[in-house]
Amino acid sequence: GKLAQEEAERNCKMTIEKKFLAVLAVAIMTIGQSFSFTLPKTSSVSKIYRTSSVYRSASLLSSSSALGMATWSNGQAIKEYQDFLSTGKSELEKEDDGPSVIVQSSNPNNILSLTDAIIGLGNGDDIVLNPSDSLPATLGDRPSYPIYIALPPYELTEFIQNLNDEWKSRAEDFVFFSGGKVCGVVEPILREFGMCRDSMTQVLVGFSTPAPGTGLGGTTRKPEDLSCMIGHDTQGDEKWAGQSQSCGKWNAAVASRLDDNGIRCKPVFYREWRRAMWERAVFDCVFNVVGSVREEKTDHADVAMYYELEASDMMWELANNLRGGLAVTLIYGFEDRLFSMAEMRGKDDICELPDEMFDYSQNIFPGKCLMLKEYLNYAKDKCGLLQGVTVPVVP
Repeated sequence: GKLAQEEAERNCKMTIEKKFLAVLAVAIMTIGQSFSFTLPKTSSVSKIYRTSSVYRSASLLSSSSALGMATWSNGQAIKEYQDFLSTGKSELEKEDDGPSVIVQSSNPNNILSLTDAIIGLGNGDDIVLNPSDSLPATLGDRPSYPIYIALPPYELTEFIQNLNDEWKSRAEDFVFFSGGKVCGVVEPILREFGMCRDSMTQVLVGFSTPAPGTGLGGTTRKPEDLSCMIGHDTQGDEKWAGQSQSCGKWNAAVASRLDDNGIRCKPVFYREWRRAMWERAVFDCVFNVVGSVREEKTDHADVAMYYELEASDMMWELANNLRGGLAVTLIYGFEDRLFSMAEMRGKDDICELPDEMFDYSQNIFPGKCLMLKEYLNYAKDKCGLLQGVTVPVVP
């Protein structure tokens, strides 16, 4: 009788465990189904008005789940991480700021406001050169110094191809810029010439680049910080959006130059910088595309306020294609950061699609990007924009 009782107790215990596992399995499946998400297909450009807080709070969970559940196989991320580990570096190297060279276009029509911005951030001891000029052997008693490449992106390929031996020997001191309407995305160009690496200095522009003569008395205004504080995290630390970031050999020198002028700049390793750069690329593309197809002039703040649904859908389309095509996963919360930038810094920043920046702002994302291509074709066919470029057809 005792053996029979023990056997019954074991069977009862096993039955309870099986029921618990069954209930657990159902719960997991239910949770998984509740987080499923499919991007809606868009077939036309339409006006949709929404307030900035209601839609985003409702869509944030489903959108972030889409990115979290989707998986791709891309060896590029593994290769970059192995390259990072092979350097043996756990801390950023620091080089001091000082007199620097600023390289501007030889074509007066292509000189960027970025040139004046860099000069305005310095101490008055920088020198400005054209690509055809010779580099000084020393500058401020230093044989090594930053060489800021303030060329428009459409001149970079020719500049790098035509480097003479003198300039090639100083390539490790080059400082390249990305982000915003002026600089765009130059990664494809640098990658073609093997210049996308940890030691190469790159700057993500999170400051204004005032046009010459826009200050008092016809002077050029000093650059201003465009970053914005958007709250605090669970640890009580401040959360920032749109801040400048630097990586590479002269990362600390760049950060020091910006910090001395009240501009936030975060020195980081190249892999982190790259993710921030592509996040800014999504902002520059989405807000200008969505806003430019309107009948009336529209600024970035208007897009965030009235066309949030369209902007959000396009953001997630590009984010998913970046992860699958370039092994770039945007940092959690990117959607909130980008909308906050538009709401807090986008007033009077008019949306535009200049032809010369098309290949460095819109035509740079991997994958099909159906929604983006629909808007670009609409901009060309219905709005008279992008007439000087070839817009990819919608599959």
